[in-house]
Amino acid sequence: MCNLYSQTKSQDAMRHVFDVVEDDTGNLPPMPGIFPDYNAPIITAGPVGRRLRLARWGMPTPPQFLDGKRTDPGVTNIRNTASPHWRRWLGVQHRCLVPFTSFSEIDTRPDAPRNHPIWFALGPDRPQACFAGLWTEWTSVRKLKEGEVTVPCFAFLTCTPNREVERIHPKAMPVILTRPEEWALWLNAPTPRALQMQRPLPDGELDVVAEGAHDDAA
Repeated sequence: MCNLYSQTKSQDAMRHVFDVVEDDTGNLPPMPGIFPDYNAPIITAGPVGRRLRLARWGMPTPPQFLDGKRTDPGVTNIRNTASPHWRRWLGVQHRCLVPFTSFSEIDTRPDAPRNHPIWFALGPDRPQACFAGLWTEWTSVRKLKEGEVTVPCFAFLTCTPNREVERIHPKAMPVILTRPEEWALWLNAPTPRALQMQRPLPDGELDVVAEGAHDDAA
C-alpha cells in the first residue's frame, strides 16, 4: 500500500489546476517526500468553491485494532468502503482531493532490495494529479509526546492495481483521478456514483520515474 508520495508542483499551480478559490495553507513549499502523519495539502468543496487546506495523513483507525494501544497514528489507505467504520465519511462533506505528483510502492519482487521504493507518475515530467480522499476532524492521541489533539486528517482510497503497479506491488494501488470531470464527480456526486471511481488507472497511464530514494524531488 502507498505510504509515501510527493507533491512538488507549486502552490500556485495547485490553485490553478484544481480551480481553488480559498487557500488556507500559508506559504507551502514543495513536498518531495510525504510520510504518514505528515501535514499535507488536500482540497475540499465548500459553499463558495474549492478550498486548499492542510491535514494530517491518517484517518481514525477502526476501534478493534486499537485494543491495548496508547496512540492512534491513523490509517493512510482505505480499501473496504463497505465497512461501517468508513461509511460515516463517504458523504460529500467528507470527500477530498489529495494532490500528488508521484507516489511510491515498495518493490515486492523476489530479487528486489529490502524496502526498495519504486516511484510512479503520470509521466516523466510528473504532471499534477490527485488521489480520491476522505477527510474529517478528529480528536485522538496520535503521538504520546504530543498528547490529545484535534486535527483535520485524511486518507485516500485504494483499489486493485493496474498493470504497471502490479508488476511491483500486486496487492493495491491508490485511486487516481486525472481529469477535471473526475475531480468534480468525486467531490460532488451522490455516494454510489462517487464510489464507482474506486477503480485502477487504465493500463499504460503510469511510468516508473525513480527508484531507491525515499523522496522524489523532480
